[in-house]
Amino acid sequence: MAFLEAVRLALATIRVQKLKSFFTLIGVTIGVMFLIAVVSIVEGMSRYVENDFAGKLFGVNTFTLRRWNDFNTDDNLDWREIQRRPRLYPQDAALVRTVLPPGSLSAIASETFLSANSPYNRPRQVQAVATEASYFTIKKFNLERGRAFGPQEVNIGARVIVIGVEVAEHFFKGLDPLGRELRIHGTPYEVIGVIEKQGTVFGFSLDRLAIAPYTSPLQRAIRPRGDIESMVVQAPSALLVTDGMDAAREVLRAARRLPPGKSDDFALETQDEALAFFDGIKSKMVVFGTALPAIGLVVGAMVIMNIMLVAVAERTREIGVRKALGARRRDIMSQFLVESATLSLVGAAVGIGLGVALAATIASLTPLPAAVAPWSIVAALVVGAGVGIAAGIYPASRAARLDPIAALRQE
Repeated sequence: MAFLEAVRLALATIRVQKLKSFFTLIGVTIGVMFLIAVVSIVEGMSRYVENDFAGKLFGVNTFTLRRWNDFNTDDNLDWREIQRRPRLYPQDAALVRTVLPPGSLSAIASETFLSANSPYNRPRQVQAVATEASYFTIKKFNLERGRAFGPQEVNIGARVIVIGVEVAEHFFKGLDPLGRELRIHGTPYEVIGVIEKQGTVFGFSLDRLAIAPYTSPLQRAIRPRGDIESMVVQAPSALLVTDGMDAAREVLRAARRLPPGKSDDFALETQDEALAFFDGIKSKMVVFGTALPAIGLVVGAMVIMNIMLVAVAERTREIGVRKALGARRRDIMSQFLVESATLSLVGAAVGIGLGVALAATIASLTPLPAAVAPWSIVAALVVGAGVGIAAGIYPASRAARLDPIAALRQE
């Protein structure tokens, strides 16, 4: 029997025996559907983290000095020891600044969530950031209107503030926020600028920003002890990031009198740490996310094998006639393998469509991004064909070994 004839026969079986075909294909369909959905979500998260998240969180060609790591990729860290680390103070940032490569930008940044009040008594949580004028350059914050504060305003501790679009829309709806007053913890600040819309990161809004000079009262509201959350440093190029980190590490270790064998009591992070952290999450998602598809494919293979065994039993006389007319064992075997693979491929194709729809639904209803990778569709079709062939080997082999005379006598 020709290849195309075997495919036609398999499709005709699906069309005629719809209910049986549905139960035959459901295992493969469910397995491939979840496989496509999981791969799409993992691929979407990977692209999002690499292209948007790390850049928005850290900035380009930057490293961050912190008390402890935001993204921990070392399972051997002693968290009790980390909790005892000394705090960072502006003096530490000033010391690091003295050894940075020429042309480096730096910003002292402390950030937390604080309540802001408008003249209309509508409190709202905002992400308040007390920092330097260079913070806007490092984070590449373009302004929708107004201006950012400058070094002179930082020097005098001016009570000026730059806000995100969500803050502007909430507190000054229908009004021009420039020149108006925004109160944070009872202290009034003059709004001098509005940052362009930044969007969200995994459902967390980046437009609730309220940024003021770190010399203003906002710094004391955020960090009453006078310490700072972090220091962000941007190097002129990616090659100089490592040099800047080495210089910062050396001067801080010397200032804190850390002996050569003792580990750092501070953290230096780049976007590589964030990417490594999310790579670990991605690996776990792939492992756990493929467990259900694997179970579905195994169940689908077992159902297809049983259906093909039934088909062999129903067509025993047909097999005997074909053998009597000269059909070889490999002809019979290839016929049933093609039918089995075709059944599985149809189930995989339906699963691909449902998987793409499921990924799109998850992306629209949750913060998880999704991106369908073309290779995953090809892989799903290959897996579908492989499952069909694996499931059809035993039934096809059994059909090929039938004795033609005994088969012809079968009623």
